Amino acid sequence: MEVRMNSLERFDYNDKAVLLRVDVNSPIDPQTRKIVNENRIKKSIPTIQYLLDQGAKVAIIAHQGDTLDYQNLMSMREHAEKLSAHLGQTITYVEDVCGPAAVAAVKNLKPGEAIFLGNLRYLTEEVSGFEKEVKLTAREMLDTWLVRTMAPLFDIYVNDAFAAAHRNCPSMVAFQELLPTAGGRLLYDEYEALYKVLNGAAKPAVFVLGGAKISDAFGMMKTVLENGTADKILASGVTGVIMLLAQGLKIGAKYEQFLKDKDLLVFVEPAREMLRDFPGRIEVPSDLAYEVDGQRINTGLSALPMDDKMFLDIGSDTMARYDAIIKTAGTIFVNGPAGVYENPLFEEGTKSLWNSIANAPGYSVIGGGDTVSAASKYIDLKKINYVCTAGGAMVRFMSGKKLPLIEAMEAAYERDGKD
Repeated sequence: MEVRMNSLERFDYNDKAVLLRVDVNSPIDPQTRKIVNENRIKKSIPTIQYLLDQGAKVAIIAHQGDTLDYQNLMSMREHAEKLSAHLGQTITYVEDVCGPAAVAAVKNLKPGEAIFLGNLRYLTEEVSGFEKEVKLTAREMLDTWLVRTMAPLFDIYVNDAFAAAHRNCPSMVAFQELLPTAGGRLLYDEYEALYKVLNGAAKPAVFVLGGAKISDAFGMMKTVLENGTADKILASGVTGVIMLLAQGLKIGAKYEQFLKDKDLLVFVEPAREMLRDFPGRIEVPSDLAYEVDGQRINTGLSALPMDDKMFLDIGSDTMARYDAIIKTAGTIFVNGPAGVYENPLFEEGTKSLWNSIANAPGYSVIGGGDTVSAASKYIDLKKINYVCTAGGAMVRFMSGKKLPLIEAMEAAYERDGKD
């Protein structure tokens, strides 16, 4: 495959000021306010190390949380400390994004040094609400404070943030308009791994889809079924229950009210259409689990509806069926846990599927914050062929949608004269 963006090796970095955009947005413990999973931080290291080894003067920019994710909106100091520990070199943290302190710190950089600037989401122009309401083009973003202030300070822009590739914000798509631009190691790796699944997956390709965030998943399901990327979809989590409702099954008043309150019943009709248009290719749960007096109870579908129950995991029969299908897969793509695995009563489905995937011979790709967190709880992630740092960007890519970052990188590639 041809990746239409400049590689990291495209440019000479010695004594050059490099603006590096990474995605180290990490899960945060709500009590301690500390990072609980360093996967994205570790994945950013190869690009940072390469630039430092080449004598670059590196300023790292990134985000943590958002105004819509305010409980995780916090300083990047701990991120800088963890990067320093992994690199064995101090990455100086500057609690400023593009103000006087940030500008001075960039100007004082020496070759082989790096600084980590403040949380990009402290800037209005970088938050998701601004993006959705104002809808600036990349060219219009050149007038934003971040770009006007920082672009003149740098020789090269490097993006290594595939996990934020679906974001149309200045730090992701505007600097490419002004500076020579390269893609980092992780950006290349993520793009190639997902491209392989979408365009050259070994058959049969099995998509294991669960979790509670189903809006993007439904768009992806339709795309991969229509274009033949997915031979089978194993539905669990809320997606699995929606599929059961689409088959005409009544689940029960309490669970259906939960779906109504979350505005999820709108997916029943699209699910019904997919079941009709792709017969035999979507597997749905054959049993579910609920709680009675602190005990897990499995029930077959014939016992439904149960009006006072919440079904928070797949049952043992479903686990066995899905395990048999996963064992035969040439490619396995996973997004979302099978149930509410955070509750020990409802972790069996998620645990079972992860063990099946880890021991299957097929090529496996997983992604999404909840997905990776669940996998790391039950299996050695080294048993997964590729662990993608992206969540929303991955789902949109697999849905066949254009990603703003990729479009910006491709435009810079054409302008810079290609590798």
